[in-house]
Amino acid sequence: MFQFPNNLYTDIRIEDVFETKIHFALGSLEESKIRKYRAAFIRVFDGNRWYYASVSDEDNIQNEIDRLALMAEANSSINENPIVRKFEVNTGKYLSFADKNVSDISKDEKTNLLKSLFPVITASETIKMWHAEYLDSRKVTEFYSSKGAKLVFDTQKAGFAVTLTFSEGDKKLAEKFQRGSSFYDKLLNQENYLKEYIDKCEHFLRHSKPVEPGKYTVILSPIAAGVFAHESFGHKSEADFMVGDETMKKEWAIGNRVGSDILCIMDTGKEFGSGFVPFDDEGTQATATYLIKNGILAGRLHSASTAASLEEGITGNARAMNYTYEPIVRMTTTYILPGDKTKEELFAEVKDGLFVETISHGSGMSTFTIAPTLAYKIKDGKIAEPVNISVIMGSVFETLSLIDGLSDQLELITSVRGGCGKGEQFPLPVGFGGPYVRVKSINVQ
Repeated sequence: MFQFPNNLYTDIRIEDVFETKIHFALGSLEESKIRKYRAAFIRVFDGNRWYYASVSDEDNIQNEIDRLALMAEANSSINENPIVRKFEVNTGKYLSFADKNVSDISKDEKTNLLKSLFPVITASETIKMWHAEYLDSRKVTEFYSSKGAKLVFDTQKAGFAVTLTFSEGDKKLAEKFQRGSSFYDKLLNQENYLKEYIDKCEHFLRHSKPVEPGKYTVILSPIAAGVFAHESFGHKSEADFMVGDETMKKEWAIGNRVGSDILCIMDTGKEFGSGFVPFDDEGTQATATYLIKNGILAGRLHSASTAASLEEGITGNARAMNYTYEPIVRMTTTYILPGDKTKEELFAEVKDGLFVETISHGSGMSTFTIAPTLAYKIKDGKIAEPVNISVIMGSVFETLSLIDGLSDQLELITSVRGGCGKGEQFPLPVGFGGPYVRVKSINVQ
């Protein structure tokens, strides 16, 4: 199909993309569009440097390969290069959504899905502003390499987000109801769930009071726990942070204790959702990688380059936002593994604490912050009155060591809007989640 230059490593990533975006504001259609494109990212490696090109004209791929090859230096031992030796040679077609993909569903049907939610929203007198947005994407990727890779695979996600601004008197609340999945049918029949959520938000708006600052036992919902795992620990597990940094290598040596005995954190591209990556953008098959296992640092996330540099195995985490970017080390679906307590048991053991149900954002590296939206007191093992919390914060390692309870059910979240940012590549779709996670002491403001 393509002529690869001798004595150089070459790979090609061709992306066939379909995307839908539908946006309403206060019931008025603001945007409705479908976007399709087919384009390619090409790279050539001579053992010393990488040479890149992006093309939107598929007929021009071979010309770009030849042009890049002229810039590189021939290397008769290129296949013995440590990076090149890491590349897998996968072949075949792996089409997960061939029979039910979002490109086969009409835009009218997707629009009507959003419109079915409108009567529920407009029935509330406290909602003063709202937006409803439907988004989907399907990408079929072809990957070819001079080592012999010849691979076709696909990913897709679909979802909607309803952004709600509540107001009553001098009190305001901004919240979001969203559903996302790799499967369109999972988005249907959500009206009753939306009504329950609006009722919960209105109760919170009317009855919440400021929390008294201090240290509390805090239970994090799966979405809060997932964001915590992603922001506070997941990014530090991306191996490019420690290449060439001896201090980081020592601090993050495999086998170091970094958390509680009951804590396990994993990253995998095998789970359906926004982090589903069956093969990464270097053609590496997805793995399930323990980052923490029983409180011990057990692994990290790699591209072929970082795996070669640190003399570790590849993990399937070389990802690019689209065909205009080179692949770099990124998370896929990162989550805390469940424990052995029921949700009821986890709460019953807390006499006086806090429950964080939803959050607006989180961030962290050595220290972390999470900004809750819906949060509640826990009294004598039961969820009690709602409280306004500005932020919870702490040291990452200290907080990981203070996790003392995990519920026994895992919930994974597919993000509908946004994604993970790193360098210039934002937003990259990722998944996250966990069980309900109890931390025996966190600073609360």
